[in-house]
Amino acid sequence: MLRNSQLSTLHSATCLCLLPKPSLQNVFAFTHANPAINRKKFARFPVCSIATRVKPEPTLTTTIDQKKKVYTVTAVVTVKDTDHGLFNPLYNLTDIFGKPFGIELASTELDPRTGNEKETIKGHARFAGYKARKDPNDDSLLIYESNLVVPESFGEIGAVFVKNEHPCEIFLKKIDLEGLPNGKSVHFGCNSWVQPKHPKRVFFSNKSYLPSETPSGLKRLREAELVALQGDGKGERKPHERIYDYDVYNDLGGTALGGREHPYPRRCRTGRYDKGYDDPKREERAKGDIYVPRDEAFSPEKNESFSSKEWVEILHSLLPFLEESSHVDDRFPYFTSIDMLYNESARFKRKAVKILPRVLDFLKDKASDILQFDTPEMMDRDKFAWFRDEEFSRQTLAGVNPASIQLVTEWPLKSKLPESLKELVEKKIGGTMTVDEAVKQKRLFVLDYLDVFLPYVNKVRELTGTTLYGSRTLFFLNNNGTLRPIAIELVRPPNSIDKKPGKWVFHHSWDATGCWMWRLAKAHVAAHDSTVHEIHHHWLRTHCATEPYIIAANRQLSAMHPIYRLLHPHFRYTMQINAKARSQLINADGVIESCFAPGKYSMEISSVLYDKLWRFDMEGLPADLIRRGMAVEDPSEEHGLKLAIKDYPYASDGLILWDAIKEWVTDYVSYYYPEPSQVESDTELQAFWTEVRTRGHEDKKDEPWWPVLKTPQDLISILTTIIWIASGHHAAVNFGQYAFGGYFPNRPSIARTNILEDDASEETKEFINTPEFTLLKCLPSELQAVKVIATLDLLSTHSPDEEYIGGKPEPSWEEDPVIKAAFERFHGKMKDLEAFIEKSNNNPHMRNRTGAGVVPYTFLKPFSEPGVTRKGVPNSISI
Repeated sequence: MLRNSQLSTLHSATCLCLLPKPSLQNVFAFTHANPAINRKKFARFPVCSIATRVKPEPTLTTTIDQKKKVYTVTAVVTVKDTDHGLFNPLYNLTDIFGKPFGIELASTELDPRTGNEKETIKGHARFAGYKARKDPNDDSLLIYESNLVVPESFGEIGAVFVKNEHPCEIFLKKIDLEGLPNGKSVHFGCNSWVQPKHPKRVFFSNKSYLPSETPSGLKRLREAELVALQGDGKGERKPHERIYDYDVYNDLGGTALGGREHPYPRRCRTGRYDKGYDDPKREERAKGDIYVPRDEAFSPEKNESFSSKEWVEILHSLLPFLEESSHVDDRFPYFTSIDMLYNESARFKRKAVKILPRVLDFLKDKASDILQFDTPEMMDRDKFAWFRDEEFSRQTLAGVNPASIQLVTEWPLKSKLPESLKELVEKKIGGTMTVDEAVKQKRLFVLDYLDVFLPYVNKVRELTGTTLYGSRTLFFLNNNGTLRPIAIELVRPPNSIDKKPGKWVFHHSWDATGCWMWRLAKAHVAAHDSTVHEIHHHWLRTHCATEPYIIAANRQLSAMHPIYRLLHPHFRYTMQINAKARSQLINADGVIESCFAPGKYSMEISSVLYDKLWRFDMEGLPADLIRRGMAVEDPSEEHGLKLAIKDYPYASDGLILWDAIKEWVTDYVSYYYPEPSQVESDTELQAFWTEVRTRGHEDKKDEPWWPVLKTPQDLISILTTIIWIASGHHAAVNFGQYAFGGYFPNRPSIARTNILEDDASEETKEFINTPEFTLLKCLPSELQAVKVIATLDLLSTHSPDEEYIGGKPEPSWEEDPVIKAAFERFHGKMKDLEAFIEKSNNNPHMRNRTGAGVVPYTFLKPFSEPGVTRKGVPNSISI
């Protein structure tokens, strides 16, 4: 029951009864006559918050009329204060004089006389008070109450209908029914936007039911709600709607992704027909605000956080003009000029001043803040770490892309290499063993970007301002557990000018020319690694592959389904951030196409990677490690796996998190599916998994590797994989982007010039005279650098309302003692993981985690404060 101590009244000196006949003029007259009242707050709560509206605290005993055999239930409706009605007098008048919410209670039972649903108990909730937030992470809440008379024969209350009578949408957090017989209460976790004057919404209690266990009085409501969420696949979606449907990526402004020619996962349909194309199914190019189902959108706090960095907003406004005033080939003249990005404003040609005089005048007083970036931690700890081979190698295990490194399992490698390479490798490993012995002892590893890029090399080389090679980089595992790069192979296929393929092999050298050539080769490899990281391990494997799970879950799993409630926190904000990506990052001429090596072919290559590499059964961490040769099954090891490199921070920390997730999921699934046959007979669950395969990932629907879903163990494996990808995997490949890519010479997104293929060329002469300028010319341009740095900073930022894995239980979990205890164990394991990471990062023997100037590996520490922190594992792909 709502207590008076919980209600914050703004003013208590004046009584509503002093007002004459209700009118807008009278409300304004009232505020004018009482200057002590804060008008800004009064505009939102003009009279609702005065003491006369706060009723005395009801007793906790149930009021039962023995003659009529009824009892009175108090419905406490909690609404999040989102400031939608701050200056909306009609909103305030609705709270004061109207009936803000219509409330109806639905029974879990059918009427025994008619066999139909029992008539609902109707009432209206009126404003009762305001609960101010006590903590920055809390919400300010509006409280409404309704007393409803319920017959004893009504049965258990299983659903509540809500109708919003305000003139604007409201965010309904929860509804609590108190005063039931025997002191019981029923709770409804809503967390949903409710539209004004629309048909009433239904919310189910926090008690979960499998489809076969659904109470008879709720069966029709359960089915009808799912039908409403599926829509009919027609028309353009409106911002307030909650419809989930599928479409291909046909709104990027370039090649459509999805279908036989370019296989790809599906995304949410918006129905924005593009009249510029003959194809009626092709949607308008993504820009601005793109439809996502209303409850998938950012909260006001998230929106504020997303745009709170002033320079991000400024940069977004200035980019079109900066692009016009900054030539595509503008390179940084010196490495010291790159440093200036972090301690003074980025400088572009003064032509921009003529284009945007008003904007720049506005910015004059803020000149010290424009396009200045915080110093990335790697640069702060060791400014020259990016030059060192040790750091180049270490980042394959403990950097932002630890998911590409593979064990070499055969020699020669699949594509024919010159015999001289074998001799070079044996020389570089110090003559201690042959190549065959190194392979047998699992001492050779590779970054292999040959096959993925080679078909696109000639196409990309026709573009302006970029180039491309296929590449492979070999590493040797030292006795101390660190990797050492021993050779880089860059390859181009035959072209119209040179009919022979080109192959160049580079290695660390002790002469000046060889040393600089090695640095140029590493820059190309870093650009390849950055590209594969961004379009595959980050975008495709997390953001893109997860959206179909979200759509299928909302279309096929009822909100009262226990598996929906398990997955729901892991889907928060993902559809919204993906929609923003379609309009700013992965679209034609977006950040990816304009700043990454393959240019306009970037997303097409993403499709190739999906076609060739993506398999659901290999997306779990153990399966991925085994596929890459980075681990083998070993029951004697703690996690059932033996790592090829013991000090592999991503794998060692990740396996602890994976096992904890799996244990939590096992406890949860075992509780709701005590009989194995219940999984196969669960119609909603089977429909969900079928739709994931046949519609969400339609282009791979006939693949034989899809897991079957017949037993609880099958379900545990599927759910653990989905949750791992949304939480641990995404955190590992996302929140370190600014730490390692913020200083772009360490991880350039693009290599713009070829290596020196002709010893007699002018480029070679320039290189001999000024090798530093040759490397700078190869690195991203000024404009590209600024765009990428700004993007990585934003993507690496935790918002204040972030929800972390194992941090806060869902309302439905708290109400069941078995599930609550299981979650508390899961929470404890997250604390243990934090302690393990802290201990490991202080172990001097783990040289891939610690050392002079080394950025410690913290990406899988579960919890974090807001900002760019290089730690924290959110429940979901929320940025």
